[in-house]
Amino acid sequence: MAGPRPISGAPRDGSKVTVRWTSGDGVENESLAQFRSDDNGTGWWAYVDSDTQKRIEPHSWLPEPGEELESDE
Repeated sequence: MAGPRPISGAPRDGSKVTVRWTSGDGVENESLAQFRSDDNGTGWWAYVDSDTQKRIEPHSWLPEPGEELESDE
């Protein structure tokens, strides 16, 4: 399994990816999030409960299993 990658390399095509972010009270979270640019603002959005989405500032993302970067070997 691939480890976390910098958020700058995460897909921004509207697909949902697993991200890691730190809440305002310092708790480390892992959530399914989506990068959006619309009337509600541009950024990463995740559900924080079953009804509420919140804009978050993730620091890393996790690719799906089997989604490896190609290397120049």
